[in-house]
Amino acid sequence: MNLANRITLARIFLVPVVVFTLLVRFNFWTVTINHRTTTGSEMIAALVFIIAATTDGLDGYIARKRKLVTNFGKFLDPLADKLLISAVLISLVEMQRLSAWVAILIISREFAVTGLRLVAAAEGIVIAASRLAKWKTATQVVAMVALIINNFPFSVIGFPFDTLAVYAMVIMTLASGVDYFVKNKHVIQMDA
Repeated sequence: MNLANRITLARIFLVPVVVFTLLVRFNFWTVTINHRTTTGSEMIAALVFIIAATTDGLDGYIARKRKLVTNFGKFLDPLADKLLISAVLISLVEMQRLSAWVAILIISREFAVTGLRLVAAAEGIVIAASRLAKWKTATQVVAMVALIINNFPFSVIGFPFDTLAVYAMVIMTLASGVDYFVKNKHVIQMDA
């Protein structure tokens, strides 16, 4: 197994670590500001999530730069992304920091685009990640980190950064999903 695929696999192994640190409360450090509490375990979860999310770009960069692109990697990378994002979204719903409809919308978009890619792959067409999709991923990571740490440090000044980040995440998720289907409508028409 090459280095890029090992990094992708590491991202999958970090998923339960992120979920565990999110859902199991450790009281070694707690700060409450404006009725919002952030724990040490949430800060650790945010850090692990950021590390895992960062590996998404790293594995692709290494695979392309070192010419290590494999079919296994093409399969594993999007799977790792979906597992990480879905697990954190579901955990945030469980923590009552995210509305279920937001998680459902984002996870549905991920599955829809994956389905489109599978149909395209069956036709021998590769659908690469668009620039808009990369921005979508960035807004998802920012919003989820803000939710994980319960809007800290913005809660100090009462600024609803987490709420604004969720709105941006929803807008970017919808926009990138529509973009994929509009730009690749020929794939759907070919299969019909």
